[in-house]
Amino acid sequence: MFRALEPSEINVRVQQVKKTQKGVGAQLLLYKDARVDMALLDEAYGPMGWQRIHDVVNGNLFCTVSVWDAEKCRWIAKQDVGTESNTEKEKGQASDAFKRACTNFGIGRELYTAPFIWINLTPKEYAEKNGAVRIVPSAHFEVAAISYEEVGGSRSIKELHICDKDGVIRYSYHASKKELQAQNPKPQVSPNTNQPEPQEMLITKDQAKELVAITRAKWGDNAGDLFRSITGYDSTKNVPAFAFQRVKEMLEEAENYE
Repeated sequence: MFRALEPSEINVRVQQVKKTQKGVGAQLLLYKDARVDMALLDEAYGPMGWQRIHDVVNGNLFCTVSVWDAEKCRWIAKQDVGTESNTEKEKGQASDAFKRACTNFGIGRELYTAPFIWINLTPKEYAEKNGAVRIVPSAHFEVAAISYEEVGGSRSIKELHICDKDGVIRYSYHASKKELQAQNPKPQVSPNTNQPEPQEMLITKDQAKELVAITRAKWGDNAGDLFRSITGYDSTKNVPAFAFQRVKEMLEEAENYE
């Protein structure tokens, strides 16, 4: 299992800027870049103990990351597909596929347990033109501190503080005991075998339908794009079981900023 990400290894991106009844605010997302993935792979397996290969399948760029398992004397591989970036199509797709494959190994997976992050902006942090608001280039936010809760093989964010470029804390989060239990459920033990029963990794079909109903009722044809924008997941089918309640809350809270 890879170690948890340090604050300096987590980037903060402004996902959207909107006017609200309380002023102008911004939704922030946490993410890791490819250099962090490479650094953690080097740290865990050494520079020569891992490799990456890119392949095009049906027009989509896939990345396969392999690490050397010394005990089994074999390569262990994980694969995922990338999406295009807004600036460099091929490079962005390759980088995204690599980062996704690394997440399959567990690198930075704890970021998926991040809460919905909304902050109010100061007048110097945004510009307005023709009624539209946008973040200014000089505005910058970073993770000041973060801690995690680890239960078995699961890791979730327990505490999070985000500051601006001046070091002023602009957002703080402390997970409740109920939230931590939902994110890190204890395995159910079978009375016959005394072995943990397998845990369901993704949400159920009924839970997925519930999330789809919420997004479609609010945003209609734009439901898919806004679901990805707000939650960070490509679709309801990819939402982990532990994240269901948090994703549902994200969608419900997002209504306040429309």
